[in-house]
Amino acid sequence: MDGWLGAWTGGRAAVHVGDVADFDAQFLAPGKDAAQRLRRLRHAHHYACLAVGYSPEPAVLVLPAEVAPEWTDWLARELEWGPVEVHSGVAPERTMAEALAERPALAARIADSGRPVVGWGRTAAQGDGPELAAVRRFESKAAAHDLFAALAPGHPGIRLPRQERPEGRRRAARRLTARAARGLTTVLKSPYGVGGHGTVVVEPAELFAAGGGRALLRRLVRSEELPADGALLLEEHVDAGPAARLRDLTYDALVGPDGTVHPVGAGAMDVAGTRYQGVTVGPGAVPHAAAVTARRFALAVGERLAAEGYRGWYDVDFVTDRERRLAPTEINLRLTGPAVAHVLAARLDRVRGPGHLVRTLDGMALGARLGPAALHDHLERLRPRCARLGVTLLPLIPTASREPEPTVGLALAAPDTEALDAAEALVGAANHALASMFEALR
Repeated sequence: MDGWLGAWTGGRAAVHVGDVADFDAQFLAPGKDAAQRLRRLRHAHHYACLAVGYSPEPAVLVLPAEVAPEWTDWLARELEWGPVEVHSGVAPERTMAEALAERPALAARIADSGRPVVGWGRTAAQGDGPELAAVRRFESKAAAHDLFAALAPGHPGIRLPRQERPEGRRRAARRLTARAARGLTTVLKSPYGVGGHGTVVVEPAELFAAGGGRALLRRLVRSEELPADGALLLEEHVDAGPAARLRDLTYDALVGPDGTVHPVGAGAMDVAGTRYQGVTVGPGAVPHAAAVTARRFALAVGERLAAEGYRGWYDVDFVTDRERRLAPTEINLRLTGPAVAHVLAARLDRVRGPGHLVRTLDGMALGARLGPAALHDHLERLRPRCARLGVTLLPLIPTASREPEPTVGLALAAPDTEALDAAEALVGAANHALASMFEALR
C-alpha cells in the first residue's frame, strides 16, 4: 500500500488507544483543584472517542469512557470493519497511563497484539528520545513561529504574523494595553494551549471595558481561558475580511518511520472564536490555490520535523488574510480532529468508491440530556433522513450527551457540500427540537 496509508499502519487493522488526556497533560499546568482536573479529564476522555478513527480499521479499541456496543456496531457496519475488540470505561477519572499501570493484563494485550498501536500522540509512556523531544519543542507556539519564520521567505502566498514574547505577565499586560490604545486587536496565546484553549482574541473595546490589560488577564485566568502562570505570547491578529470564503484551514501530513514526509490533505476548519469545532475534508473542500500553498508549506515543515527526529502524524493550521495569503499559526505534532476526518474519508473511498467529502462536528449541542439508549434512538431516527439526502451519518463522540451542556460528536459523509450542509441543518434542527419534546413530556 503506497502513500500515507501505507506509511501509517501498512493497511493493517490496528490497536487504537484513546490517550488524549495523556498527551494534553504534558503541556497543561496542573489543575488548581481536583474539580478542575476532573473537568479537564472528562473533556479529554470525551474527545478520545475519536480513537475510532485513528486508522481506517481498528482491531482493538481502548477507551477511557464507557461506551455502548451499539455505537461501535453502527460504525463497523457503515465502515465495513472486521471484528473489533472493545475495552471501554478503562480510565474514567485517570489518564490512560495511570489506568493501564493498574491493568497489566490489558497493557500486555496491547503490547503483544502483533498489530500497529496508534495513540493520539507521543508521550513519555513510549519512552524518551528524539521524537518526544521534537513534540515538546514544536508544540510550543513560540518554537513553531520560529520555524515558520525560517521557512516563509521561500514560500509565496505565506504571510507570517508578527509575534511578541514579553517577559512576565505585567509586561504582557502593558503591551496588550499599548496595542489596544493603537486600535490593534491581539491574539493572546499560552505557548502550549490545546484545541483553542489558552488562545484568546482581545479586541481593544473588550480590554478597556475590562479595566485594562492586568484586569483582563485576571478575568481570563479566573474563567480558565488562560493558565494561571507561565509565559504569554502576543500575536498579530490576521483579518480575513468580511467576504472571506475561507478563514481557517489546516493541512495534515505524516512523517513515516524512514523519515519520508507523506501528504494527507487540506481541510476547511470550523472555528468559533478560537475553539475548533470541526472540519470538512475531501475533493474541493479547500479552494485549489489555498490547498496547494498549504501543502507546500506543511511539507516543508514536515521535512524540518523529520530532521529533528519526529515520526508520526502532524498538521499545520493557517488563517487567511484579505489578500488570500495563508498565515501559519501552529503545528500539532499528534493526531488531530481533521486527521480523523481524513481517515474516515479514505475508508469510505475504499469500501464504497472514491470522492467522499467528510464533515466532522465534534460538539453539536443537544436540546436535552440523553442516556446512551436515548441518544442511539435519536440518531437512528436521523440516519434514514440523512440517507435520503445522500449522506452517511457516523456517530463519533457519544459520551458527552449527559453533560450539563449535552453534546454529540458526528461525522457526515457525502459527495458534495450541498448535501453536507442540508444534513447538518437537519441534524441541528432535530437536536434543538429535543428541548421542546422533553418539555412537553414533563
